[in-house]
Amino acid sequence: MAIEHMRTWQVGDVTITAIVELWDFRDHINMTIADATPEEALALDWLRPHYVTPDGQQRMNFQGFLVRTPTHTLMVDTCIGNERQREFDVFTNLQTSFLDDLASLGVRREDIDIVMCTHLHHDHVGWNTMRQGDTWVPTFPNARYLFGRVEKEGWDAMRAHGGHDMRHMVDAIDPIIEAGLAELVEADHRITDELWLEPSHGHTPGHVHVRISSRGEEAVITGDLMHHPMQCAMPHRPARFDMDKEAGRDSRVRFVEKYRDSGVLVVGSHFAEPSGGHIRGTGADCRFVGLGAEVEA
Repeated sequence: MAIEHMRTWQVGDVTITAIVELWDFRDHINMTIADATPEEALALDWLRPHYVTPDGQQRMNFQGFLVRTPTHTLMVDTCIGNERQREFDVFTNLQTSFLDDLASLGVRREDIDIVMCTHLHHDHVGWNTMRQGDTWVPTFPNARYLFGRVEKEGWDAMRAHGGHDMRHMVDAIDPIIEAGLAELVEADHRITDELWLEPSHGHTPGHVHVRISSRGEEAVITGDLMHHPMQCAMPHRPARFDMDKEAGRDSRVRFVEKYRDSGVLVVGSHFAEPSGGHIRGTGADCRFVGLGAEVEA
């Protein structure tokens, strides 16, 4: 089980808990920023030791988020999923404890009211479904699954033209549509009294991030508008996996400008532990300060 890696943040009456499927995944820093170098990463001393290794590799998590409000129990993104066939071996034929980790928090899969997918990449939709025999069925049978309308239409267009790996659409999205559980929403949709969406298109056609506000406390879950804290210092740099690199850059720049020194808790969907913290500073001195990192570093 990955219980030891789960972290919970309290935002007024809302709790956010990271359900970590792959912890402390390490790769070259240019996995995120194509032209970045280990030397650049190491020069940002605030990235060490939590977000880069001593030799300049990036550290990151693959995780989804259980969000509990006074009236709803939600999943924001659902990670990779077990028993999948994917382009990269690291995501293929996983056997993780994702559902057991939820159960350890007293949450059964039947308790989830809403699933919100920030975008439709395979590592954010996997546990939308689970295998039963030879078929894929909704993991959360009592939930409404919210997909961005622009996002879904964008993937439908890519599917029609071919050339993209669509296996995740077949095993994690199509069964939700067929079960009648999907709802297409706009990029500023209000999910509950405490949660709403903000657009951050570019990584994918209709990517969104999730804002949270309760009793005067504020948070945001980034989705993939950024993958690594290094991007707080250089949001203008092209990101390798952004489908529209110019739009992705513009979304990151706006996000960093809006949330730096704002007091809003930023929870990075792929940030290594500590995943939650604050963006502080300006320009090249802008940095992500993880909660607890100040003490541990």
